[in-house]
Amino acid sequence: MDYHSDLDRIQPEDLTGFFVGWPNPPSPETHRRLLEGSAEFVAAVEPDTSRVVGYIAALTDGVLSAYISHLEVLPEFRGHGIGSTLVRSMLDRLADTYMIDVVCDEDVAPFYEQLGLQRWNAMIRRNYDSQSGR
Repeated sequence: MDYHSDLDRIQPEDLTGFFVGWPNPPSPETHRRLLEGSAEFVAAVEPDTSRVVGYIAALTDGVLSAYISHLEVLPEFRGHGIGSTLVRSMLDRLADTYMIDVVCDEDVAPFYEQLGLQRWNAMIRRNYDSQSGR
Protein backbone atom coordinates (compact mmCIF):
# COMPACT_ATOMS: atom_id res chain seq x y z
CA MET A 1 0.00 0.00 0.00
CA ASP A 2 1.19 3.51 -0.82
CA TYR A 3 0.45 6.24 1.76
CA HIS A 4 0.69 9.85 0.62
CA SER A 5 -0.78 13.35 0.86
CA ASP A 6 -0.32 14.46 -2.74
CA LEU A 7 -3.72 15.71 -3.89
CA ASP A 8 -2.42 16.07 -7.46
CA ARG A 9 -2.18 12.26 -7.55
CA ILE A 10 -5.84 11.80 -6.52
CA GLN A 11 -8.66 12.20 -9.01
CA PRO A 12 -12.39 11.98 -8.20
CA GLU A 13 -12.62 8.61 -9.97
CA ASP A 14 -10.08 7.26 -7.43
CA LEU A 15 -12.51 8.08 -4.58
CA THR A 16 -15.41 5.69 -5.08
CA GLY A 17 -17.08 3.38 -2.56
CA PHE A 18 -16.72 5.62 0.51
CA PHE A 19 -19.41 6.88 2.92
CA VAL A 20 -20.95 3.42 3.24
CA GLY A 21 -24.41 3.54 4.77
CA TRP A 22 -24.86 7.27 4.28
CA PRO A 23 -28.32 7.94 2.81
CA ASN A 24 -27.04 10.99 0.91
CA PRO A 25 -23.26 10.55 0.46
CA PRO A 26 -20.94 13.14 -1.05
CA SER A 27 -19.98 12.62 -4.67
CA PRO A 28 -16.37 11.70 -5.53
CA GLU A 29 -15.87 15.32 -6.68
CA THR A 30 -17.10 16.62 -3.32
CA HIS A 31 -14.94 14.03 -1.55
CA ARG A 32 -11.87 15.38 -3.36
CA ARG A 33 -12.85 18.92 -2.30
CA LEU A 34 -13.11 17.61 1.29
CA LEU A 35 -9.49 16.47 1.09
CA GLU A 36 -8.44 19.74 -0.52
CA GLY A 37 -10.07 21.75 2.28
CA SER A 38 -8.51 19.69 5.05
CA ALA A 39 -5.43 21.05 6.79
CA GLU A 40 -3.95 17.55 6.74
CA PHE A 41 -4.86 14.31 5.00
CA VAL A 42 -3.25 10.98 4.24
CA ALA A 43 -4.55 8.54 1.64
CA ALA A 44 -3.92 4.80 1.40
CA VAL A 45 -3.61 4.04 -2.30
CA GLU A 46 -3.32 0.81 -4.24
CA PRO A 47 -0.04 1.29 -6.13
CA ASP A 48 -1.14 -0.64 -9.23
CA THR A 49 -4.50 1.10 -9.75
CA SER A 50 -4.17 4.50 -7.96
CA ARG A 51 -7.46 3.67 -6.23
CA VAL A 52 -7.80 5.26 -2.80
CA VAL A 53 -8.81 2.50 -0.37
CA GLY A 54 -8.65 4.57 2.82
CA TYR A 55 -8.04 8.09 4.02
CA ILE A 56 -7.84 10.26 7.11
CA ALA A 57 -8.43 14.02 7.23
CA ALA A 58 -7.90 16.61 9.95
CA LEU A 59 -8.65 20.26 10.58
CA THR A 60 -6.35 22.34 12.78
CA ASP A 61 -5.73 25.89 13.91
CA GLY A 62 -2.01 25.20 13.51
CA VAL A 63 -1.33 26.28 17.08
CA LEU A 64 -2.99 24.18 19.78
CA SER A 65 -5.84 22.08 18.47
CA ALA A 66 -6.75 19.62 15.75
CA TYR A 67 -9.80 17.57 14.92
CA ILE A 68 -9.70 14.32 12.97
CA SER A 69 -12.81 14.81 10.89
CA HIS A 70 -12.75 11.65 8.75
CA LEU A 71 -11.26 8.19 8.80
CA GLU A 72 -12.57 5.62 6.39
CA VAL A 73 -11.32 2.40 4.85
CA LEU A 74 -13.26 0.66 2.09
CA PRO A 75 -15.09 -2.39 3.50
CA GLU A 76 -13.11 -4.94 1.49
CA PHE A 77 -9.82 -3.53 2.85
CA ARG A 78 -10.75 -3.39 6.55
CA GLY A 79 -8.93 -5.59 9.04
CA HIS A 80 -5.52 -5.24 7.36
CA GLY A 81 -4.09 -2.43 9.48
CA ILE A 82 -4.77 0.37 7.00
CA GLY A 83 -6.91 2.39 9.43
CA SER A 84 -4.32 2.02 12.20
CA THR A 85 -1.55 3.11 9.85
CA LEU A 86 -3.58 6.14 8.77
CA VAL A 87 -4.29 7.20 12.37
CA ARG A 88 -0.64 6.76 13.41
CA SER A 89 0.44 8.79 10.41
CA MET A 90 -1.94 11.61 11.30
CA LEU A 91 -0.93 11.56 14.96
CA ASP A 92 2.70 11.85 13.82
CA ARG A 93 1.83 14.82 11.62
CA LEU A 94 0.06 16.47 14.56
CA ALA A 95 2.61 15.41 17.20
CA ASP A 96 3.31 18.98 18.37
CA THR A 97 -0.39 19.79 18.75
CA TYR A 98 -1.73 20.14 22.30
CA MET A 99 -5.14 18.57 21.70
CA ILE A 100 -6.20 16.16 18.99
CA ASP A 101 -9.89 15.30 19.07
CA VAL A 102 -11.99 12.63 17.37
CA VAL A 103 -15.74 12.21 17.70
CA CYS A 104 -16.75 8.62 16.97
CA ASP A 105 -19.49 6.10 17.52
CA GLU A 106 -19.25 4.01 20.70
CA ASP A 107 -18.53 0.79 18.80
CA VAL A 108 -15.30 2.17 17.27
CA ALA A 109 -14.00 3.83 20.45
CA PRO A 110 -11.87 0.75 21.34
CA PHE A 111 -10.09 1.09 17.97
CA TYR A 112 -8.98 4.63 18.87
CA GLU A 113 -8.13 3.62 22.44
CA GLN A 114 -5.67 0.99 21.22
CA LEU A 115 -3.93 3.82 19.34
CA GLY A 116 -3.50 5.91 22.49
CA LEU A 117 -6.58 8.15 22.41
CA GLN A 118 -8.79 8.53 25.49
CA ARG A 119 -12.58 8.51 25.84
CA TRP A 120 -14.09 11.91 26.51
CA ASN A 121 -17.41 13.68 26.14
CA ALA A 122 -18.48 15.53 23.02
CA MET A 123 -21.40 17.58 21.83
CA ILE A 124 -22.44 17.45 18.20
CA ARG A 125 -24.99 18.79 15.75
CA ARG A 126 -25.79 17.05 12.47
CA ASN A 127 -27.55 18.73 9.54
CA TYR A 128 -28.48 15.67 7.50
CA ASP A 129 -29.97 17.81 4.74
CA SER A 130 -26.39 18.87 3.94
CA GLN A 131 -24.87 15.40 4.20
CA SER A 132 -23.82 15.27 0.54
CA GLY A 133 -21.86 18.51 0.85
CA ARG A 134 -22.29 22.06 -0.38
